[in-house]
Amino acid sequence: MSDLLQLTILIPLYNEDESLPELHDWLVRVMTENQYTYEILFVDDGSTDTSWDVIEQLARRNPHVRGIRFNRNYGKTAALQAGFQAVCGQVVITMDADLQDSPDEIPELYRMVTEDKYDLVSGWKQKRYDPITKTVPTKLFNAVSRWVSGVPLHDFNCGLKAYRQKVVKTIAPALYGDMHRNLPIVANWNGFGRIGEKVVQHRARKYGTTKFGLERFVNGFLDVLVIGFVQKFSKRPMHFFGTFGTLSFFVGSVLAIWLIVEKLINIAQGVKFRNVTDNPLFFFGLVAIILGVQLFLAGFLGEMLVRQSLGKSSDTLIAERVGFLENQLPV
Repeated sequence: MSDLLQLTILIPLYNEDESLPELHDWLVRVMTENQYTYEILFVDDGSTDTSWDVIEQLARRNPHVRGIRFNRNYGKTAALQAGFQAVCGQVVITMDADLQDSPDEIPELYRMVTEDKYDLVSGWKQKRYDPITKTVPTKLFNAVSRWVSGVPLHDFNCGLKAYRQKVVKTIAPALYGDMHRNLPIVANWNGFGRIGEKVVQHRARKYGTTKFGLERFVNGFLDVLVIGFVQKFSKRPMHFFGTFGTLSFFVGSVLAIWLIVEKLINIAQGVKFRNVTDNPLFFFGLVAIILGVQLFLAGFLGEMLVRQSLGKSSDTLIAERVGFLENQLPV
Protein backbone atom coordinates (compact mmCIF):
# COMPACT_ATOMS: atom_id res chain seq x y z
CA MET A 1 0.00 0.00 0.00
CA SER A 2 1.39 3.43 -0.95
CA ASP A 3 1.32 6.57 1.18
CA LEU A 4 -1.67 7.84 -0.75
CA LEU A 5 -5.21 7.62 0.54
CA GLN A 6 -7.11 4.58 -0.62
CA LEU A 7 -10.16 6.52 -1.79
CA THR A 8 -11.24 9.94 -2.96
CA ILE A 9 -14.99 10.46 -3.25
CA LEU A 10 -15.36 13.31 -5.73
CA ILE A 11 -18.78 14.99 -5.78
CA PRO A 12 -19.52 17.82 -8.24
CA LEU A 13 -22.66 19.70 -7.28
CA TYR A 14 -24.90 22.62 -8.08
CA ASN A 15 -27.64 23.74 -5.64
CA GLU A 16 -27.84 20.53 -3.60
CA ASP A 17 -27.74 21.94 -0.04
CA GLU A 18 -30.59 19.72 1.19
CA SER A 19 -28.95 16.42 0.23
CA LEU A 20 -25.33 17.10 1.28
CA PRO A 21 -25.56 16.30 5.03
CA GLU A 22 -27.35 13.00 4.40
CA LEU A 23 -24.94 12.06 1.62
CA HIS A 24 -21.95 12.92 3.81
CA ASP A 25 -23.17 10.79 6.72
CA TRP A 26 -23.92 7.86 4.42
CA LEU A 27 -20.42 8.06 2.90
CA VAL A 28 -18.78 8.23 6.32
CA ARG A 29 -20.68 5.14 7.42
CA VAL A 30 -19.51 3.18 4.35
CA MET A 31 -15.92 4.37 4.77
CA THR A 32 -15.89 3.45 8.46
CA GLU A 33 -17.45 0.03 7.97
CA ASN A 34 -14.82 -0.86 5.35
CA GLN A 35 -11.94 0.83 7.22
CA TYR A 36 -10.87 2.87 4.19
CA THR A 37 -8.50 5.81 4.36
CA TYR A 38 -10.40 8.43 2.43
CA GLU A 39 -11.24 11.99 1.56
CA ILE A 40 -14.52 13.49 0.40
CA LEU A 41 -14.00 16.28 -2.10
CA PHE A 42 -16.99 18.48 -2.90
CA VAL A 43 -16.75 20.78 -5.92
CA ASP A 44 -19.41 23.48 -5.77
CA ASP A 45 -20.07 24.64 -9.32
CA GLY A 46 -21.18 28.15 -8.42
CA SER A 47 -24.29 27.21 -6.41
CA THR A 48 -26.76 29.99 -5.63
CA ASP A 49 -28.20 28.26 -2.56
CA THR A 50 -26.40 27.49 0.72
CA SER A 51 -24.44 24.50 -0.59
CA TRP A 52 -21.06 26.10 0.16
CA ASP A 53 -22.08 26.94 3.72
CA VAL A 54 -23.06 23.30 4.23
CA ILE A 55 -19.69 22.13 2.81
CA GLU A 56 -17.83 24.44 5.21
CA GLN A 57 -19.83 23.07 8.12
CA LEU A 58 -19.08 19.49 7.07
CA ALA A 59 -15.38 20.31 6.74
CA ARG A 60 -15.34 21.67 10.29
CA ARG A 61 -17.00 18.47 11.55
CA ASN A 62 -14.93 16.03 9.49
CA PRO A 63 -11.23 16.58 8.66
CA HIS A 64 -11.63 14.19 5.71
CA VAL A 65 -13.86 16.69 3.90
CA ARG A 66 -12.41 19.16 1.42
CA GLY A 67 -14.18 21.61 -0.84
CA ILE A 68 -13.67 23.78 -3.91
CA ARG A 69 -16.09 26.52 -4.92
CA PHE A 70 -16.23 28.18 -8.35
CA ASN A 71 -17.02 31.88 -8.62
CA ARG A 72 -19.84 31.03 -11.06
CA ASN A 73 -21.46 28.06 -12.75
CA TYR A 74 -19.03 26.53 -15.27
CA GLY A 75 -20.66 23.11 -15.74
CA LYS A 76 -20.07 19.58 -14.54
CA THR A 77 -17.05 18.97 -16.76
CA ALA A 78 -15.18 21.92 -15.26
CA ALA A 79 -16.10 20.74 -11.75
CA LEU A 80 -14.78 17.25 -12.44
CA GLN A 81 -11.64 18.65 -14.03
CA ALA A 82 -10.84 20.77 -10.96
CA GLY A 83 -11.57 17.81 -8.71
CA PHE A 84 -9.40 15.43 -10.76
CA GLN A 85 -6.49 17.83 -10.42
CA ALA A 86 -6.90 17.94 -6.63
CA VAL A 87 -7.59 14.30 -5.72
CA CYS A 88 -5.17 12.33 -3.53
CA GLY A 89 -6.76 8.87 -3.41
CA GLN A 90 -5.41 5.82 -5.22
CA VAL A 91 -8.94 5.16 -6.45
CA VAL A 92 -11.26 8.03 -7.36
CA ILE A 93 -15.02 7.51 -7.10
CA THR A 94 -17.21 10.13 -8.76
CA MET A 95 -20.88 10.38 -7.83
CA ASP A 96 -23.71 12.87 -8.01
CA ALA A 97 -24.83 14.82 -4.95
CA ASP A 98 -28.57 14.23 -5.39
CA LEU A 99 -28.67 10.87 -3.53
CA GLN A 100 -29.59 9.01 -6.72
CA ASP A 101 -26.22 7.20 -6.52
CA SER A 102 -25.82 4.79 -3.59
CA PRO A 103 -22.54 4.95 -1.59
CA ASP A 104 -23.09 1.26 -0.79
CA GLU A 105 -21.81 0.53 -4.33
CA ILE A 106 -18.37 1.93 -3.49
CA PRO A 107 -16.69 -1.16 -1.96
CA GLU A 108 -17.32 -3.30 -5.05
CA LEU A 109 -16.23 -0.50 -7.39
CA TYR A 110 -13.05 -0.12 -5.34
CA ARG A 111 -12.42 -3.87 -5.48
CA MET A 112 -12.84 -3.98 -9.26
CA VAL A 113 -10.18 -1.30 -9.69
CA THR A 114 -7.70 -2.60 -7.11
CA GLU A 115 -8.13 -6.37 -7.55
CA ASP A 116 -9.53 -6.83 -11.05
CA LYS A 117 -7.12 -4.14 -12.32
CA TYR A 118 -9.64 -2.09 -14.27
CA ASP A 119 -8.57 1.41 -15.27
CA LEU A 120 -12.14 2.63 -15.06
CA VAL A 121 -15.41 1.06 -13.91
CA SER A 122 -18.63 2.73 -15.00
CA GLY A 123 -21.95 2.29 -13.25
CA TRP A 124 -24.89 1.01 -15.27
CA LYS A 125 -28.31 2.12 -14.06
CA GLN A 126 -30.12 -0.79 -15.62
CA LYS A 127 -33.38 0.11 -13.90
CA ARG A 128 -33.98 3.84 -13.88
CA TYR A 129 -36.51 6.04 -12.09
CA ASP A 130 -36.30 8.91 -14.58
CA PRO A 131 -39.19 10.09 -16.79
CA ILE A 132 -39.41 8.76 -20.35
CA THR A 133 -38.28 12.15 -21.67
CA LYS A 134 -34.90 11.38 -20.11
CA THR A 135 -34.64 7.60 -20.50
CA VAL A 136 -35.31 7.46 -24.26
CA PRO A 137 -32.71 10.12 -25.20
CA THR A 138 -30.29 8.40 -22.82
CA LYS A 139 -30.66 5.08 -24.65
CA LEU A 140 -30.13 6.77 -28.02
CA PHE A 141 -27.10 8.65 -26.71
CA ASN A 142 -25.55 5.46 -25.33
CA ALA A 143 -26.13 3.61 -28.61
CA VAL A 144 -24.43 6.35 -30.63
CA SER A 145 -21.57 6.51 -28.12
CA ARG A 146 -20.94 2.76 -28.40
CA TRP A 147 -21.02 2.95 -32.20
CA VAL A 148 -18.67 5.94 -32.49
CA SER A 149 -16.19 4.96 -29.77
CA GLY A 150 -16.18 1.17 -29.81
CA VAL A 151 -16.35 1.21 -25.98
CA PRO A 152 -18.96 -1.46 -25.03
CA LEU A 153 -20.75 0.32 -22.16
CA HIS A 154 -24.50 0.49 -21.62
CA ASP A 155 -24.49 3.75 -19.62
CA PHE A 156 -21.81 6.31 -20.51
CA ASN A 157 -23.44 9.15 -18.57
CA CYS A 158 -23.80 7.46 -15.18
CA GLY A 159 -22.24 9.75 -12.59
CA LEU A 160 -21.10 6.82 -10.45
CA LYS A 161 -17.69 5.74 -11.73
CA ALA A 162 -14.39 4.49 -10.31
CA TYR A 163 -10.97 5.38 -11.72
CA ARG A 164 -7.36 4.65 -10.99
CA GLN A 165 -5.76 7.93 -9.97
CA LYS A 166 -3.42 7.87 -12.97
CA VAL A 167 -6.43 7.88 -15.29
CA VAL A 168 -7.98 11.07 -13.89
CA LYS A 169 -4.64 12.87 -13.70
CA THR A 170 -4.02 12.02 -17.35
CA ILE A 171 -7.41 12.95 -18.77
CA ALA A 172 -8.03 16.10 -16.69
CA PRO A 173 -6.12 18.47 -19.03
CA ALA A 174 -8.04 17.13 -22.05
CA LEU A 175 -11.52 17.93 -20.66
CA TYR A 176 -13.65 20.83 -21.88
CA GLY A 177 -17.24 21.63 -22.80
CA ASP A 178 -19.59 18.82 -21.71
CA MET A 179 -17.14 15.94 -21.94
CA HIS A 180 -18.21 14.56 -18.55
CA ARG A 181 -20.70 12.41 -20.48
CA ASN A 182 -17.89 10.80 -22.42
CA LEU A 183 -15.18 10.19 -19.84
CA PRO A 184 -14.86 6.46 -20.68
CA ILE A 185 -14.26 7.42 -24.31
CA VAL A 186 -11.65 10.02 -23.33
CA ALA A 187 -9.94 7.48 -21.05
CA ASN A 188 -9.89 4.86 -23.79
CA TRP A 189 -8.56 7.46 -26.23
CA ASN A 190 -5.67 8.12 -23.81
CA GLY A 191 -4.68 4.47 -23.67
CA PHE A 192 -6.65 3.27 -20.63
CA GLY A 193 -8.47 0.43 -22.33
CA ARG A 194 -9.39 -1.77 -19.35
CA ILE A 195 -12.89 -0.38 -18.87
CA GLY A 196 -15.45 -2.34 -16.88
CA GLU A 197 -19.09 -1.93 -16.00
CA LYS A 198 -21.16 -2.67 -12.90
CA VAL A 199 -24.92 -2.67 -12.54
CA VAL A 200 -25.73 -0.13 -9.84
CA GLN A 201 -28.87 0.92 -8.00
CA HIS A 202 -30.62 4.02 -9.26
CA ARG A 203 -32.59 5.85 -6.58
CA ALA A 204 -35.37 8.35 -7.12
CA ARG A 205 -34.41 11.97 -6.43
CA LYS A 206 -35.22 12.85 -2.81
CA TYR A 207 -34.62 16.61 -2.79
CA GLY A 208 -34.81 19.39 -5.35
CA THR A 209 -35.27 19.05 -9.09
CA THR A 210 -33.09 17.76 -11.90
CA LYS A 211 -30.65 20.20 -13.52
CA PHE A 212 -30.65 18.44 -16.87
CA GLY A 213 -32.88 19.18 -19.84
CA LEU A 214 -33.31 17.68 -23.29
CA GLU A 215 -30.83 20.14 -24.77
CA ARG A 216 -28.09 18.42 -22.76
CA PHE A 217 -28.64 15.24 -24.78
CA VAL A 218 -28.45 17.13 -28.08
CA ASN A 219 -25.15 18.57 -26.91
CA GLY A 220 -24.11 15.08 -25.83
CA PHE A 221 -24.63 13.67 -29.33
CA LEU A 222 -22.58 16.47 -30.82
CA ASP A 223 -19.84 15.96 -28.24
CA VAL A 224 -19.60 12.26 -29.13
CA LEU A 225 -19.09 13.12 -32.78
CA VAL A 226 -16.52 15.74 -31.86
CA ILE A 227 -14.64 13.27 -29.67
CA GLY A 228 -14.68 10.72 -32.48
CA PHE A 229 -13.13 13.31 -34.79
CA VAL A 230 -10.70 14.67 -32.23
CA GLN A 231 -9.62 11.18 -31.24
CA LYS A 232 -8.40 10.52 -34.76
CA PHE A 233 -7.29 13.93 -35.97
CA SER A 234 -6.66 16.33 -33.05
CA LYS A 235 -2.90 15.88 -33.26
CA ARG A 236 -2.83 15.68 -37.06
CA PRO A 237 -5.65 17.78 -38.57
CA MET A 238 -3.76 17.98 -41.87
CA HIS A 239 -4.36 14.25 -42.33
CA PHE A 240 -8.11 14.89 -42.44
CA PHE A 241 -8.42 18.29 -44.12
CA GLY A 242 -5.35 17.77 -46.30
CA THR A 243 -6.63 14.44 -47.64
CA PHE A 244 -10.04 15.78 -48.65
CA GLY A 245 -8.51 19.05 -49.83
CA THR A 246 -6.01 17.28 -52.06
CA LEU A 247 -8.70 14.97 -53.44
CA SER A 248 -11.04 17.89 -54.17
CA PHE A 249 -8.25 19.93 -55.80
CA PHE A 250 -7.25 16.91 -57.92
CA VAL A 251 -10.83 16.32 -59.15
CA GLY A 252 -11.26 20.02 -59.96
CA SER A 253 -7.94 20.15 -61.79
CA VAL A 254 -8.80 17.07 -63.87
CA LEU A 255 -12.11 18.65 -64.90
CA ALA A 256 -10.41 21.93 -65.80
CA ILE A 257 -7.70 20.19 -67.85
CA TRP A 258 -10.30 18.03 -69.60
CA LEU A 259 -12.33 21.13 -70.59
CA ILE A 260 -9.22 22.89 -71.86
CA VAL A 261 -8.11 19.88 -73.90
CA GLU A 262 -11.61 19.47 -75.33
CA LYS A 263 -11.65 23.11 -76.41
CA LEU A 264 -8.22 22.87 -78.05
CA ILE A 265 -9.24 19.73 -79.93
CA ASN A 266 -12.39 21.44 -81.16
CA ILE A 267 -10.36 24.44 -82.29
CA ALA A 268 -7.87 22.22 -84.14
CA GLN A 269 -10.68 20.32 -85.88
CA GLY A 270 -12.56 23.47 -86.75
CA VAL A 271 -15.58 22.21 -84.86
CA LYS A 272 -17.99 24.80 -83.56
CA PHE A 273 -18.03 24.72 -79.77
CA ARG A 274 -19.84 26.49 -76.97
CA ASN A 275 -18.14 28.68 -74.40
CA VAL A 276 -16.46 26.79 -71.55
CA THR A 277 -18.51 28.72 -69.05
CA ASP A 278 -21.67 27.29 -70.57
CA ASN A 279 -20.61 23.80 -69.46
CA PRO A 280 -21.78 22.88 -65.92
CA LEU A 281 -18.58 20.88 -65.44
CA PHE A 282 -16.66 24.17 -65.50
CA PHE A 283 -18.38 25.32 -62.32
CA PHE A 284 -18.02 21.91 -60.65
CA GLY A 285 -14.31 22.00 -61.37
CA LEU A 286 -13.94 25.59 -60.18
CA VAL A 287 -15.77 24.87 -56.92
CA ALA A 288 -13.71 21.70 -56.37
CA ILE A 289 -10.44 23.60 -56.81
CA ILE A 290 -11.47 26.41 -54.46
CA LEU A 291 -12.79 23.93 -51.88
CA GLY A 292 -9.58 21.90 -52.10
CA VAL A 293 -7.43 24.97 -51.43
CA GLN A 294 -9.63 25.98 -48.48
CA LEU A 295 -9.54 22.51 -46.92
CA PHE A 296 -5.78 22.35 -47.31
CA LEU A 297 -5.42 25.75 -45.63
CA ALA A 298 -7.81 24.64 -42.85
CA GLY A 299 -5.55 21.65 -42.21
CA PHE A 300 -2.47 23.85 -42.16
CA LEU A 301 -4.07 26.33 -39.74
CA GLY A 302 -5.27 23.42 -37.60
CA GLU A 303 -1.70 22.14 -37.32
CA MET A 304 -0.55 25.60 -36.24
CA LEU A 305 -3.31 25.90 -33.61
CA VAL A 306 -2.55 22.45 -32.20
CA ARG A 307 1.08 23.41 -31.70
CA GLN A 308 0.18 26.72 -30.05
CA SER A 309 -2.55 25.30 -27.80
CA LEU A 310 -0.44 22.58 -26.16
CA GLY A 311 -0.30 23.24 -22.45
CA LYS A 312 -2.99 25.93 -22.56
CA SER A 313 -4.48 26.38 -19.08
CA SER A 314 -8.13 26.25 -18.08
CA ASP A 315 -10.16 29.47 -17.78
CA THR A 316 -12.20 28.37 -14.75
CA LEU A 317 -11.76 30.51 -11.66
CA ILE A 318 -11.85 28.98 -8.18
CA ALA A 319 -13.27 31.39 -5.62
CA GLU A 320 -12.68 29.48 -2.36
CA ARG A 321 -11.27 26.27 -0.94
CA VAL A 322 -11.71 24.53 2.36
CA GLY A 323 -9.80 21.63 3.93
CA PHE A 324 -6.67 22.04 1.81
CA LEU A 325 -3.07 22.35 2.96
CA GLU A 326 -0.77 24.62 0.95
CA ASN A 327 0.89 21.67 -0.82
CA GLN A 328 -2.50 20.21 -1.72
CA LEU A 329 -3.86 23.13 -3.68
CA PRO A 330 -4.75 22.20 -7.26
CA VAL A 331 -2.76 24.02 -9.90
